[in-house]
Amino acid sequence: MGGFFGCAATKTCNKELFYGTDYLSHLGTKRGGLATVGKDGFQRSIHSLENAYFRSKFEADIDGLTGHMGIGVISDTDSQPIILHSHLGTFGLVMVGKIVNLEALAKKAFDRNVHFSETSQGDINPTELVATLICEAPSFKEGIKNAQDKIMGSCSMLVLTESGIFAARDRLGRTPIIIGKRENSFAASSESSAFSNLGFEVDHILGPGEIVLMTPEGRETVQAPGEKMQVCSFLWVYYGYPVSSYEGINTEQVRYNCGAALARNETEKVDLVAGIPDSGIGHAIGFANESKLPYMRPYVKYTPTWPRSFMPQSQAMRDLVARMKLIPIREIIQGQRILFCDDSVVRGTQLQDNTQILYEYGAKEVHMRIACPCLIHPCEFLNFSTSRSTMDLAGRKAIYGIEGTEDIDLAEYAVDGSEKHRAMIAYIGERLGLTSLRYQKLEDLVAAIGLPKEKLCTHCWDNSSYY
Repeated sequence: MGGFFGCAATKTCNKELFYGTDYLSHLGTKRGGLATVGKDGFQRSIHSLENAYFRSKFEADIDGLTGHMGIGVISDTDSQPIILHSHLGTFGLVMVGKIVNLEALAKKAFDRNVHFSETSQGDINPTELVATLICEAPSFKEGIKNAQDKIMGSCSMLVLTESGIFAARDRLGRTPIIIGKRENSFAASSESSAFSNLGFEVDHILGPGEIVLMTPEGRETVQAPGEKMQVCSFLWVYYGYPVSSYEGINTEQVRYNCGAALARNETEKVDLVAGIPDSGIGHAIGFANESKLPYMRPYVKYTPTWPRSFMPQSQAMRDLVARMKLIPIREIIQGQRILFCDDSVVRGTQLQDNTQILYEYGAKEVHMRIACPCLIHPCEFLNFSTSRSTMDLAGRKAIYGIEGTEDIDLAEYAVDGSEKHRAMIAYIGERLGLTSLRYQKLEDLVAAIGLPKEKLCTHCWDNSSYY
């Protein structure tokens, strides 16, 4: 997915920029970058994060970034920030999202004899494409709006100029931007969790398509928000840090609500409730509180030397990391009927390994409860599961196993309680070796978040979305 942080202050802001960006490390896997502007002009630093953490890569660069305004990014895709010289002046740019019509936009640029110099995995760098769209207009405000109007998918951005930072949320608000304020400085972040320990208070939440100009002295809305919104539901289910709030709704509380909803629909008799660390813990606490069952930790996560399980780029290494960092406790597992909560099942490989370990350690039964509906459509709007083909999704693999073909109508499989939905869930549960498997009902997830369904993107589950 990725995340960004920007800061405008009356004095050097490199420390705030460094720590603010670091607090977003859970959102991305590939590249990190920082850029500042001040009396010494624009300065930039970019490093790979595939084999190391953000802090260890950027600590040596901080003192050299002396500007009073800056932007930082944790990127899942290309190297950012980029610095461009244009008729608008020199500017830096970071973006989060996915440009579905990138090839079509690039072709139009080629037809005007525009060229691209940056590459992203052998293709056109999406951040440079956004910069090109900005430069088609006579001002930054009009250029950003031009980019937002032409991009299909999603694209939220920070634009660093010599006079301020433009924060622009994507047209349908799929990814959030929050403005923080403290004395003599303002900050913009993908997550509010980046503010707390830096002394910022939430000052403003950008609406869909809104553009704000942020300076050390204040902020100004230069384009009002639109009325339509489809913010990504997965922010609350999985991506978001527990401290963060989106649209004023806290992530951890939503996970408690999800777990409680699962508990209200529960029919199995179990001895204890547990969460797959870390993203399943909040859901499990909510389940335990609602059901009055004991919450325990059959698995403990070992983090000092193991990176995030989705950081390594090969699937084999991701699976190895996921298995090695979870240490089972035999005394809690042996002879028990255990109900686990987790955020989602994407491929199911890690869950299958974890289930097998539980049986090896003497579990009597292993029940799995998933906090969201079954994923049967790949994400088209963010960079969630983009490295996986459609048939890698556990739900689609089960449907193919049932139907023997990919050319079918998926609508009935998305309806909880339908005959085809029950067959799909049974197929997945049997493949994973579970005693029972149950997913969250979509209406319960929507209720747990607390926004109207039309304001949420639920494409992964029911193919409901618009550009």
